[in-house]
Amino acid sequence: MSAALAEPRSGRLVLPLTVNGRALRVEAEPRSHLGDLLRDGLDLTGTHLGCEHGVCGVCTVLLDGEPARACLTFAGACAGASITTIEGLDTDEIAGELRAAFNRAHALQCGYCTPGMLIAARDLVLRLPEADERRIRVGLSGNLCRCTGYAGIVRAVMAVIGERRGRGIGPETGAARALGPVGARIGETIVAPLQPATAPLTPVTPAAVADLTASFVPAHSFAQGLDLAHPPEAVFALLGDIEAVAACLPGAVLTARPTPDTVEGGLQVRIGPIAATFRGRARIARDAAARSGSVHGAGSDAGGRSATEGRIRYRVEAGPTPDTARVELEVGYTLTGPLAQFGRPGLVRDLAGRIAADFSRNLDARLSGTAAPASTGLNPLRLLLGLVRARLTAWLGRA
Repeated sequence: MSAALAEPRSGRLVLPLTVNGRALRVEAEPRSHLGDLLRDGLDLTGTHLGCEHGVCGVCTVLLDGEPARACLTFAGACAGASITTIEGLDTDEIAGELRAAFNRAHALQCGYCTPGMLIAARDLVLRLPEADERRIRVGLSGNLCRCTGYAGIVRAVMAVIGERRGRGIGPETGAARALGPVGARIGETIVAPLQPATAPLTPVTPAAVADLTASFVPAHSFAQGLDLAHPPEAVFALLGDIEAVAACLPGAVLTARPTPDTVEGGLQVRIGPIAATFRGRARIARDAAARSGSVHGAGSDAGGRSATEGRIRYRVEAGPTPDTARVELEVGYTLTGPLAQFGRPGLVRDLAGRIAADFSRNLDARLSGTAAPASTGLNPLRLLLGLVRARLTAWLGRA
């Protein structure tokens, strides 16, 4: 894309854009985002604004043919780009078929999410080889609807894909149809389950984590406590078994045999429109006399676009009653890349609390010997419902 031109007297940008097939030169403030430019500058109010954090998807437009969040895209970064809004799809064949299918399947109610939903659905119709309900739900997971329950939307998209494939119209293929953020070109492997290594595991050497230093200063930190109905000695011993801990942590997997002081593995995260598998290494330290320890690690997602470094310090203390334990956790982390846009400290703390609850239940099951913890990933729907319940409870308590 060509560079934007700045007008020295006003400090505003003059952007050459192609919007819905029309070549334009549009003025914009340097920090304005594309959604505001479309709505306020061009009166294209079919592009709605919701959360303005890139989570809800109502502002989705096509940027150079790929779905993009208008609220997360600086207008100045779009100089020379081709932008298509919902108004630009009035005569589009696929959009027309989707509108008819949405009507038949009762796939809309208030309609606020519908423009972004139609643009995301159109991309699925172009890309998916068949009407696969699971892949459609994954593809629409970044577009939230508060009214319909999604069943009608999914039926409508499945119907259009099925009808078009039945007429011999195949999907578009190649890098130009990759799934992911604009320009990511990372394909659909990002939503594939993370599998443990099947080949013989090799030890990780301490040199693999030599770049992790004690000088790490996290950008965010918080404390978390876990209560377990087991003796502190048994809890501390289990926390020293890295393979058992990984089996208890939702979304975690080891990719190499751990040593007493290092571990290599990954964590699969799927929340809202972002899905990533972090792979990395960590250094482990334990103090048996104090029943304390720490895990300091770093990793990045498969595309290398998001990265994190974090440190967890824990201390196992006697619980309030005999033969019970309390695990005090201090968590510090730094997150960079696209996921940092969703890593607001309050949200991370809430999510960590719910992950910790699952982790605690799995630890309790392993210590009790009553059931083996299930190896499951993070369940974004259950986490979201838990967050909503917690926030409602807090609001009602203040009312």
